[in-house]
Amino acid sequence: MGDVQSSNSSEVVVCAVGELLPGGRREVDIGDRYRVCVFNVNDEIVALRNLCPHQGGALGLGFVGPLVTADSPGKFRYEREGEILHCPVHQWEFDLKTGCALQDPRLCTKTYRVSVRNDQIILHT
Repeated sequence: MGDVQSSNSSEVVVCAVGELLPGGRREVDIGDRYRVCVFNVNDEIVALRNLCPHQGGALGLGFVGPLVTADSPGKFRYEREGEILHCPVHQWEFDLKTGCALQDPRLCTKTYRVSVRNDQIILHT
């Protein structure tokens, strides 16, 4: 986890844009309250609370990969590469862009707005 500097109570500088490459992630402590995971999903920066709404697992430790679909046994397709986060506790799958579980879209972890300013990724809490 990198150094985090707060510019005010609602913005946190995560890192320089060039430090978070596609497929990369950073965990950010938000004071003593909680952690947020910031991901580079195919050059789109997204941020999720580091807490699985299913059983409380640390989502930041999960595997990021594709959505695997099949029309019939043995006929796999890999879609949305790098957009699906697997919780390390029970392997529930979450859409990184929405924070919602694929198994039950009503179950979502909180998402956060991010922006880029002066070549820095800014997390808005």
